[in-house]
Amino acid sequence: MRSRPASFHERSLEPAEARAYLEAPITDAERDEVRALVHWFRQRYPTPVERLAYVRRAYARWRRSPTLPAGS
Repeated sequence: MRSRPASFHERSLEPAEARAYLEAPITDAERDEVRALVHWFRQRYPTPVERLAYVRRAYARWRRSPTLPAGS
């Protein structure tokens, strides 16, 4: 029986697998999803000051998180 990594984000990729993933073209669906997220974010935080304030709050929240990624 193969042992499974503790979680998906902790798994290792072979160089060829990583290269294939990174070299794959972005699909129209992926592009549309990113555009929708950017549009939402810019509507929710319309000014640079509001965007920066959000990032500062989010960073503080991430720093308080009890589950930091490995290597942090």
